[in-house]
Amino acid sequence: MGKYILKRLGYMVVVLLILSFLMFLVYSIIPFDRAVAEAEQYREGLKNNPNAVELYNAKVEELRRELGTDQNVIVRYLGWIGVAPINGKYNGILQGNLGYSYQYDRPARDVLADPMKNTIFINIFATIFGLGITIPLGIFCAVHRGSKRDTAIQTCTIVGYSIPSFITAIVFIWIFAITLGWFPVSGMKTPGSNYTGFAKLKDELYYMALPLIVMTFSSLGGMTRYVRASMSEALSLDCIRTARAKGLVEKTVIYSHAFRNALVPIITLVIGWFIGIFAGSLVIENIFGLNGVGRIYIISLTDKDFEVVLLLQMFYVITSLVGNLVIDVAYGLADPRVRVNK
Repeated sequence: MGKYILKRLGYMVVVLLILSFLMFLVYSIIPFDRAVAEAEQYREGLKNNPNAVELYNAKVEELRRELGTDQNVIVRYLGWIGVAPINGKYNGILQGNLGYSYQYDRPARDVLADPMKNTIFINIFATIFGLGITIPLGIFCAVHRGSKRDTAIQTCTIVGYSIPSFITAIVFIWIFAITLGWFPVSGMKTPGSNYTGFAKLKDELYYMALPLIVMTFSSLGGMTRYVRASMSEALSLDCIRTARAKGLVEKTVIYSHAFRNALVPIITLVIGWFIGIFAGSLVIENIFGLNGVGRIYIISLTDKDFEVVLLLQMFYVITSLVGNLVIDVAYGLADPRVRVNK
């Protein structure tokens, strides 16, 4: 197991370097010059200067040297990582410089700190609620496969799976926010409020309740069908028939034998779902006006704040690589037949 994990970690480093270079290359070839954008403010003060053009061009070149954009893409990438000097200084990711947001005029990690907390908060609760409903429901449908209750649940899951999340959000806003008035339409806190402590938490939970309900409801259809399919396949195995023939209690057959065999495909979905909480919910966050990483990601792309975008994408790549490793290790723990030590 240890050798396998070390080997995978080596692969992860290689993949991370390749993907980081490709992402950096993509944003480097976009026709946008940060030095020119920053020099526009300087140009305003040169309107009546006869040497305005020369001074402006000199300012642009100076900014390019400071930003390192006068170098070729390889040198800039190595400087971004922190293994090559830019203007005689090593100031990259390895030195703790994760980028700077020119849109917000502060370090990129400071821009993402609060949105990341909000995204994790709402997504982790939606994931827990979703798994708490869909796993028992999927097992119930598999055990009672073909019954009227199973048919009714499968019909509902097909309908729920087919409806896009933004349609669900709009319908829920109309029902629960506009018609019934139970929840606010959007936002993260009461406008003008300065709550602290428990009152602040209560106010934030009130505003996040409807987005949380929408996210949980939108996930029920696909997850339930996935668990049902895995459990149905497990219940048809010969070992399950043997366990029943031996006279074991049905609950023992289902939860101790069948569910153990169904865990391998379910693990992929469950861990993948938990890893996905960091990616943010682009649609939900924008519809409800939540300050999450998905919304920041869209805003940063629109405003060409590429250092924030690169930091987010690097984070997504790392979480995906770590998630795949965790899934492989979990396979071996859940099913001894899956060998991860070779």
